[in-house]
Amino acid sequence: MNLFTPAEFTDNYANAGVKKASLPVSNMLLLGMLAGFLIAMGGATASTASHAIANAGLAKMVSGLLFPFGLAMVILTGAELFTGNVLINISVFEGKTGFGSMLRNWIFVYIGNFCGALLVAAGIAFLGCLNLSGGGFAVSAMKAAAAKCSLSFGAAVGLGFFCNVLVTIGVLISLGAKDAIGRFIGAYMPVAFFVICGFEHSIANMYYVPAGIFAASDPAYRALAVKAGVNLSVLDWGSFLAGNLLPVTLGNILGGLAVSFIFWYCCGKK
Repeated sequence: MNLFTPAEFTDNYANAGVKKASLPVSNMLLLGMLAGFLIAMGGATASTASHAIANAGLAKMVSGLLFPFGLAMVILTGAELFTGNVLINISVFEGKTGFGSMLRNWIFVYIGNFCGALLVAAGIAFLGCLNLSGGGFAVSAMKAAAAKCSLSFGAAVGLGFFCNVLVTIGVLISLGAKDAIGRFIGAYMPVAFFVICGFEHSIANMYYVPAGIFAASDPAYRALAVKAGVNLSVLDWGSFLAGNLLPVTLGNILGGLAVSFIFWYCCGKK
C-alpha cells in the first residue's frame, strides 16, 4: 500500500517530534519564520482573491480553496509551524522527549512564526497591495481584523480548538502518505474545512489582524473603513494580543492536545 496505517504515522510523528524538540534555537526561529511567511502568504492570497466577492459563502469557498496551499508548502518544505507542533505531545506521552523540550520548541517556533507572518502583513500593507479595488482590499482587511478582535474570549478559544483539531489531523494524514501528492492532499482538505467554517488559527491571525491594523494607520484607508461602517475601535495591538491571539492560541493548543491524546491512546505504542 502507498499509505501508512494510523499506528504507523502516529509512531512516525512520535519520532519526528523528538527531532523537532531537539533542533537548535536558530533552526527553530528560521524555520518558524519560513512557516509564518508561508501561512501568511496563503492568507494574503485568499483575501486578495475573495475581498470583492459579495456572497459570503462564495468568498469563504474561494478562501478555503486557496489558503491550504500555505500549510501544504510548510509540510513539504519541512518548515516549523506552532499549531502543527502541538502534536509533539505524542512524543511526550510516549516518553521520547520531555515537556520542557516541547515547550522550548513551541516558544521559539511561535516567535519565528510571528516574525514571518508580520513581514508579509507589513509588505501587503505598505507596498501598495491594499490599493486594490480603489482601497476596497484595505477595507476588507480592516473588516476581517476587526471581526477577529471583536470575538469574546470563550468564542475565540472554541474556534481555535476546532481549527487545530483539523490542522493537526491534516498534519497526521499527510504523514500517512508515502508520496508528495498524497502528503499535499492530506494536508489540504482539513485546512480547507477550517477556513470555510471560519475557525481561528493563531498563526494566520498573525497576518490577518496586523494587516488590518497597518491598513488602519493610513488616513485614506481609515476614512473608507469608517464610511463602510467598520468598527475601528477594536483595531489596536492590545486588543489583538489579549483579545484574540491569546485565546485563539489557547484553543489551538487544546485542539492539538486532544488529537495528540486520541492518536497516542488509540494507536501509540505506550
